[in-house]
Amino acid sequence: MQTGRARIWARTWTRLGAALLMALAASIPCGAQNYPSRQIELVVPFVAGGTTDTVARFISQRLSDQWGQPVIVSNRPGGGSSIGTNIVAKAAPDGHTLLVTTFALAVNASLQKQPYDAVKDFIAITELSTIPLMLVVHPSLPISNLKQFIEYSKTQPAGLDYATSGPGTSTHLAAEMFKAMTGTKLVHVPFKGNAEVINALVGGHVKAHFGLSASMLQHVRNGTLRVIAVTTEKRLPDLPDVPTIAELGYPSYEISSWQGVFAPAGTPKDIVGKLNREIVAMLNTPDVHARITKEGAIPIGSSPEAFSARFRNEVDKWAKVVQSAGLATQ
Repeated sequence: MQTGRARIWARTWTRLGAALLMALAASIPCGAQNYPSRQIELVVPFVAGGTTDTVARFISQRLSDQWGQPVIVSNRPGGGSSIGTNIVAKAAPDGHTLLVTTFALAVNASLQKQPYDAVKDFIAITELSTIPLMLVVHPSLPISNLKQFIEYSKTQPAGLDYATSGPGTSTHLAAEMFKAMTGTKLVHVPFKGNAEVINALVGGHVKAHFGLSASMLQHVRNGTLRVIAVTTEKRLPDLPDVPTIAELGYPSYEISSWQGVFAPAGTPKDIVGKLNREIVAMLNTPDVHARITKEGAIPIGSSPEAFSARFRNEVDKWAKVVQSAGLATQ
């Protein structure tokens, strides 16, 4: 039979054990089984209506339907995408605030000082899609292949002018990387967006452009622009007869404009995995796959590990291009 003192010690240890278990439970992050517990915000650091915004809304609908929690798309443009990106970098790492962004995240880190670290402050969830680029010229030019393009540029006293949709964009960096590898004489003519580029290019006011295939394909097919090569590792299914720049003597040349989903650093691995599975499943549905393809993009749906490795490679790759071209403003 227990003495009074023994009973007191037993009760004390029982209470201490319960307190310890509660403390341990509180210290363990909310796992995927309890996620999401409230509204999820998908931050898109660009204006509404673009391809990235469209894909984010596909994700929003899918996650809302699957998990029974509201998933909203929040467009936070400005600062070359840094304003919206910084919101996610500073958000709680619990999976309820996510970033749906582009190639810009890898490039901006080198172009100018940012309030976040592109590598350390984010966890990659999945690459959503990639948009190939192609080198096109106005049909008035006596150019039909890459060798002629390079040689023709060198005959121009001031160089051959090329259009971009703005400094630091994929259309700009594609040309800068090409210049560095080939010694081509090119003169940068920036515009305020893709619509202005197309008008100037089709009108013959500028002669060349490394453009997104989604925007260029129609003009190539109707003859208002001439395609010289594509910028991807492999030829495009829509243009099987058009060679890649890589296969024409520049094997390390590759660029595409990608889109992906990121979470704040520190987000639990099981939540990242749950998000990855649902978003990849969405990309593989026939309806979403067809709609993304219609936008001129190629659906991807990679693992967090594969996308993380690709992202880090992109950050390093474009840092070298930015430095070589003297594009940094910081």
